[in-house]
Amino acid sequence: MRFLFILFAVLPILEIALLVNVGNIIGGWNTIGLVILTAFIGAYFVKREGISTLQTAQAKMQRNEVPGKELVEGLMLVVAGVLLVTPGFVTDIIGFMFALPGSRHLLAAQVSKHMKMRVVVPGMGAGFGPGAGFNQTNQHNPFGQNPFNASQSQNDNGDVFEGEFTDDTTNDPDKRLK
Repeated sequence: MRFLFILFAVLPILEIALLVNVGNIIGGWNTIGLVILTAFIGAYFVKREGISTLQTAQAKMQRNEVPGKELVEGLMLVVAGVLLVTPGFVTDIIGFMFALPGSRHLLAAQVSKHMKMRVVVPGMGAGFGPGAGFNQTNQHNPFGQNPFNASQSQNDNGDVFEGEFTDDTTNDPDKRLK
């Protein structure tokens, strides 16, 4: 909630104050020209890096790899594009951080690391709400287990359940599943 307050209340006030101060120093038309120039330069960077990220993601998909990092970087480039066309110097600085490859790779690695800790695996929880799915508190690793050929499964408490299945819908004993 604080983040939204900062985003919608404090950031515009900071941007206006900074634009007025820069306008007093270099002039109003020069400030407007600088804002337009950063928007064009930012659009060029976002386009160039977006094409590069898309090509990398397509290459990974052709190798049957998940382009997770590229998806995060693509999202960051979308945010960078919005920030760079928004008038203001603070949004331009943040937008350039998201658009330039060096800082974007570092930020994407941090975001990916943070997102891996919050992965929700369908069917691995008690339902919806907090604590459902895979999180840091689970004691088992659902990754690497195949639910279709596993003879054991665990619930969220770590209890192990074993069982067998027999199809009793047919009367022919030779056709029953074991």
